[in-house]
Amino acid sequence: MTDLTQTPPRLPQLWKRLDKALLLTGLVLLAVAVFDPANLFPTFKFTLEALWEVVPFLLFAILATAYVQATGAETLLSRAFEGREMQMIFVAALVGGISPFCSCQVIPFIAASLAMGVPLSAVMAFWLASPLMDPAMFFVTAGELGMDFAVAKTVAAVGIGLLGGLGVKLLGGTALFADPLKAFDKPSCCATSGLRGKPNWTFWRDRDRIDTFKSSFLKNLLFLGKWMLVAYALESVMLSYLPADVIASVMGGEGLKPILIGAVIGAPAYLNGFAAVPLMSGLISQGMAEGAAMSFMIAGGISCIPAAVAVWALVKPRVFAAYIGFALMGAVLAGVIWSAF
Repeated sequence: MTDLTQTPPRLPQLWKRLDKALLLTGLVLLAVAVFDPANLFPTFKFTLEALWEVVPFLLFAILATAYVQATGAETLLSRAFEGREMQMIFVAALVGGISPFCSCQVIPFIAASLAMGVPLSAVMAFWLASPLMDPAMFFVTAGELGMDFAVAKTVAAVGIGLLGGLGVKLLGGTALFADPLKAFDKPSCCATSGLRGKPNWTFWRDRDRIDTFKSSFLKNLLFLGKWMLVAYALESVMLSYLPADVIASVMGGEGLKPILIGAVIGAPAYLNGFAAVPLMSGLISQGMAEGAAMSFMIAGGISCIPAAVAVWALVKPRVFAAYIGFALMGAVLAGVIWSAF
């Protein structure tokens, strides 16, 4: 018999259970249905067709990410923080620019590394480069914006890592970077043991690693699938209702202005790295300058919540402000250089 005296779930609890990506997609389609019913089917059709076209890129990226996690390749991260400081900066920027490590994996390792005296310059290089590119992001970007743009964004990620790392090294003796760490307890969201040992490239011989591969594949399939669904629904609405001449007048053309606008808007407005790719594709087709798109994605990628929280959790506000400053500076430089080519 049903217990009618049971207290119904509170609103905050229900909000936490809702999938924000699917909720946003539903709200977009609902708004179209209410205000422009004739455009509901075209919007739905555009969203599904666009998602279908990117499926090969998504599957390849998801399989690559699952393989990296199943083999334990994240253990190679520890090698980025070995050797002389200059060597660490270069290796950390390179590893950060191509690695698929999540914030949960990185926070405990970085916390322990900083506590043991790893230079902040190397950590800054990794932090700045890491959220900008990974295997999944690369193939999604290549599929939507072209291989040249994906390669340029990868180079920009490594370059911004070097900018931040070398900048911290040059200013290391100043008050800005003196005593950078907050007082913190070692995070427990992931075990640091995941960053030790040697990778097992033939993971299919280990049942636990097979389970890790399956879990990673399903998790990333759902994650990427729902966020790309959001992105294409928003892109469809944007193409239907956002006047192209407005985009062209504000963020189009040549010069520094659209690049600066892209960086300033991108930093606080970024929803999700994967969702940003088709949105940028749509805006470029509406007249947005490609340099502005590059600066938007760079600034937003570094300042997005998961990446920013990882930094904020460990360092003092002045160091966090420097992190954001390097992000904006690097975003503008990346936009300018991309526009020049």
